[in-house]
Amino acid sequence: MTTATTHGGPQLPQERRLVTEIPGPRSRELFARKQSAVPPGIGTTLPVFVTHAGGGVVVDADGNSLIDFGSGIAVTSVGNAAPRVVERVQKQVADFTHTCFMVTPYESYVEVCEKLNGLTPGDHEKRTFLVNSGAEAVENAVKVARHATGRQAVVVFDHGYHGRTLLTMTLTAKNMPYKQGFGPFAPEVHRVPLAYPFRWPTGPENCADEAAAQAIDMINKQVGAENVAAVVIEPIAGEGGFIEPARGFLPKILEFCRANGIVFIADEVQTGFARTGDLFACEDEGIVPDIICTAKGIAGGLPLAAVTGRAELLDSVHVGGLGGTYGGNPLACEAALGVLETIEQEKLVERAAHIGEVMLSRLRALRERVDIIGDVRGRGAMIAIELVVPGTKDPLPAGEIAAKCHAEGLLVLTAGTYGNVLRFLPPLVMPDNLLEEGLSILEKALSGD
Repeated sequence: MTTATTHGGPQLPQERRLVTEIPGPRSRELFARKQSAVPPGIGTTLPVFVTHAGGGVVVDADGNSLIDFGSGIAVTSVGNAAPRVVERVQKQVADFTHTCFMVTPYESYVEVCEKLNGLTPGDHEKRTFLVNSGAEAVENAVKVARHATGRQAVVVFDHGYHGRTLLTMTLTAKNMPYKQGFGPFAPEVHRVPLAYPFRWPTGPENCADEAAAQAIDMINKQVGAENVAAVVIEPIAGEGGFIEPARGFLPKILEFCRANGIVFIADEVQTGFARTGDLFACEDEGIVPDIICTAKGIAGGLPLAAVTGRAELLDSVHVGGLGGTYGGNPLACEAALGVLETIEQEKLVERAAHIGEVMLSRLRALRERVDIIGDVRGRGAMIAIELVVPGTKDPLPAGEIAAKCHAEGLLVLTAGTYGNVLRFLPPLVMPDNLLEEGLSILEKALSGD
């Protein structure tokens, strides 16, 4: 049996272990308390209450140990309570928990910014500032782009997800559950097609060229390129269903932006920090964004996000125009430094690529014999399968398969504009035995065995 360090001390067994039904009686009791204390708008994927987590497992209040194919939605990529993260945070919490960087600064904030300036794509001079969440990072990136260009329009893409604030909810494509009943929305946001190979009408071979041509034509005709401050895009669409834009699409959009003075903003909130087998997903096609937004995997579970961009863009904003009380909290900064050390020391970029090879090999073989699997896609440890009605491309909801996995002790997430995608985000430190066991559970659920 393999083990993983958790809480910076004891070893947590890396095994699936079911001692009760899922969820068990203690979790059901806690969930009843949740229902009476928390509004129903805060949904729950799997109502098991966690007491411990580490490596590739989460342990619930009933003592069940579940295989984790979710990583808290791509947050705990280095594992829960990774030793380097724990050590740094424990030291920092004993020194001080907060001063507000805008009042009296501290070195760890600067060090995180220096590292992001060096690690993100491109060798140009960069600046970084820190905020609390992915949505806040995207919103601030748009603020910077508007200020620097003097323009107002923002272009986003079908199937995109960018957050739950007023602006980022507007940028997000999917109505339910993210936008329903929450309007009116922010002005000057315009949506264009994404190169979605599996669903492109004339086939995947035409997808990149046709989608880019359509998007650019819509911008020119309906908005005017000279009015566009920024294009905001996920290099792999996350909540939209782990859609990899057809190769060649992103370079064409970037070229259009460069030719027209438009700021290209890469939303790497879900794809960043080794998740896709590169440190950042943009690197796969050599994309160098003007601004890159990161969060989720940046700090091992502590709230932190970053906006990193060309120095001339970020330096254009007046003093006091950027910031926030908690942005770059010292505990989160120390956690981020621990995450970056872990990625480097444990070679997690390479590990993510290995996880992708294992998952794609088995899932593509499974697709050949399971007719509800329409597509298998993704890179690194960011993999998805799209479910369809057999013989068609009509979406088949993924909830039933996810529930079967949950009952067997495998935590999986759903996604997709049509709710028909199972997405897999295992921690990059998950041992191979758990990865293989999780895939076997998934295969059984999909095969109807």
